[in-house]
This record gives sequence, C-alpha cells and structure tokens, in this order.
Amino acid sequence: MKCPFCHNQNDRVLDTRVQKDGSIRRRRECLSCKSRFTTVETLILNYPMIIKKDGRREPFLREKVLKGLQAACQKRPISHDQLESVVDRIAGWVLNRGENELPARVVGKKLMAELKILDDVAYVRFASVYRHFKDVQEFVDSLEDRELLDFVEKENPQLSLQPLPPTTAN
Repeated sequence: MKCPFCHNQNDRVLDTRVQKDGSIRRRRECLSCKSRFTTVETLILNYPMIIKKDGRREPFLREKVLKGLQAACQKRPISHDQLESVVDRIAGWVLNRGENELPARVVGKKLMAELKILDDVAYVRFASVYRHFKDVQEFVDSLEDRELLDFVEKENPQLSLQPLPPTTAN
C-alpha cells in the first residue's frame, strides 16, 4: 500500500476490523514518515449481465433490486434489514447460478417468489408493475403462477387468491 503522505510503499498494519457490510478496515502506519492512515478493502464480485425484454444487456445491480423492493414494500411493516436480506439472497442466487448472462424475467420471478414469502401486498404490487395484464382475470391467474412454486419454499405456504368452493352444510 502506498502512503498517501510520502508515497513510500512500506507500511505496517496496526488494526484490522471487519465492517457490517463485509468490507475490511485496516489502520496502517507508514514505516518511512510514521504517518497513519486507514484503508478499506472490499470484495469485487462479477455479477452476470441481465438481458432485458428488448434485448439490451445491463449489469446486475444490487441497488436496483433494492430500489424495486422498496417501492413494492412502501408503507408496509417491512424493515430495511429484511429488504437487505432479500437482496443478499437474490444476489447470492444470481452468483451461484454461474452464468455470464441471465434473462431479466428469471430474476423477476425469483424476486416475486421472495416477496410472496415476505409480504403478500408487496408481492401483488411488484407483480402488477413487473408484468403487463390485459384484464383482472389474467392478473389473478398470474398471481397463482405455478412456476413460482419452483422458487418458493414449501415450509411457508400462502393463502390462495382464488375463491374457496362453497361448502355444503349438514
């Protein structure tokens, strides 16, 4: 590490701390001029490119995912930490797929599955903006999308949006 004061390349690390965001903070002392300075180290992850509906490619951005989640969860009893946790799961899922490119619709379905687990209202909001519907029935059918079941955990079932069949009284 180059000293910001005298530009000498020799220093020693006095203290190392891991930050909440996963970065590493190091307090250093230059061996030449004895000045102290702090550096921060972060891991650089290579996320895949996201292929948009119109064919454009753009990098996967955690901030964009968080912004979309915040919009869907506005005025809902969901903490920022819960949203950050969802973003972490999505980002980890995207990285673990090991692909260089990923269709936006796949990421969108994963996001909808995560929202379905987190909050039904946020899920409906996100789905209504994410997809384009011709009528209300198409919207209801979409919310009951069986493909989402591939992403949703089985331990956390949700109520159906379809009306219950009438029961016969004895």
